[in-house]
Amino acid sequence: MKAKTLFYCTECGNELPKWAGQCPACRAWNTIVEQPAAPKRTAAPAAVLSTPARGGLNRPKPMDQVEATAELRFETGMSELDRVLGGGAVKGSLVLVGGAPGIGKSTLMLQICDQLCRFATVLYVSGEESERQIKLRAERLQIRSQGLYLLAETNLEDVVEAVHGLKPDVLIVDSIQTLYNGDLSTAPGSVGQVKDCTMTLMQLAKGEGITVFVIGHVNKEGSIAGPKVLEHMVDCVLYFEGERQLAYRILRAAKNRFGATNEIGVFEMGDSGLNEVPNPSEMLLSGRPQDTPGTCVTCVMEGVRPVLAEVQALLAPTSFSAPRRTSNGFDFNRMNLLLAVLEKRGGLMVGACDAYINVIGGLSLDEPAADLAMVVALASSFRDKPVPGDLAAVGEVGLTGELRAVNALGQRLAEVRRMGFTKCLIPAGRSGRLVEPDGLQLIRVRNIREALAAIL
Repeated sequence: MKAKTLFYCTECGNELPKWAGQCPACRAWNTIVEQPAAPKRTAAPAAVLSTPARGGLNRPKPMDQVEATAELRFETGMSELDRVLGGGAVKGSLVLVGGAPGIGKSTLMLQICDQLCRFATVLYVSGEESERQIKLRAERLQIRSQGLYLLAETNLEDVVEAVHGLKPDVLIVDSIQTLYNGDLSTAPGSVGQVKDCTMTLMQLAKGEGITVFVIGHVNKEGSIAGPKVLEHMVDCVLYFEGERQLAYRILRAAKNRFGATNEIGVFEMGDSGLNEVPNPSEMLLSGRPQDTPGTCVTCVMEGVRPVLAEVQALLAPTSFSAPRRTSNGFDFNRMNLLLAVLEKRGGLMVGACDAYINVIGGLSLDEPAADLAMVVALASSFRDKPVPGDLAAVGEVGLTGELRAVNALGQRLAEVRRMGFTKCLIPAGRSGRLVEPDGLQLIRVRNIREALAAIL
């Protein structure tokens, strides 16, 4: 008798009698996949149900009896990647690396093989390139071949068989969208295939103690292609960000079960692959114009690392009934809020101007500490007066125009002074003792009017 086929939604788990393009429960599109129905279990007699549990069953344990051992970490050979991972890769973990095509995901994974092959066996599985193509790229990147095994395969069963035969310490899969399970009738890259292949790789990582790196493509919205449950299954989700036209790349952790999620790693794409950037502030401030209106420097915290960033603004009289607003690297709604505060509390009629703001270097500023620098840059462009080149601004702006203190101000000021700045605009109200770096003049202001009057 042919097994009955069930359809279910990968987002909410709703079961359907037939396939549909949209789930009627959660209204999600293209999330319905087929799965053979599990055979029904016959009910056990009452006498059997009342017997004690067998010794082989997994039983609950009190927490104080569970052995807590520290995770085994090892360095990948790239300190920026180790920083994002929380101090190095963890043995038996499953790491998902996502990014746009051509951003450098495969290059990053192949480069870490150079260091990993010194003490471990690495299996590189590619479903997009042949073994000859991978070798040519490895020779260009000067990757050692001893201890590195290549496999061009898309069948999941063959990959699992190769892993059991070789028993590698590290497994790299490029990419998860190219793997397929022959037991499923759906095409490779579909929701069901991606979920099933990732589950198999997770069982390999946890059961065999293999560290697995999986490369995943992103869709047009910028999220990893496939079901959202894919990100819930893995231990760590890394996003490789940056523009293909720019040389700099930023590696950011969106999820990390073994470390913080607010660390970033900065790389520079060169002819010989990705090069680490240990000093991102110097990189982001390189080529900064001098005595030019509409630019200001701020300091943001990326994890425990202070990073200096340059924000630029351009205000011009509009020729339309509704002024145009464009933001790159800064929250669009936050920009509109600061423009309204600047006009209402700062006394500058910026409502009749087109506003364009940009963060140099491809960095995205998502913390309020960059508000004051953005307001200063907007006012500088509106008045056509340059901000002093040795000045930085750090502070949060409220709706009444007041300036609020930010966290880790001491670390930010130390980084500002280390990069050669001699003045810093900070909020006047601060609780606690602040150690002023030598050679750095602190300009304390209470609102944006005082800030603009002090520097413009």
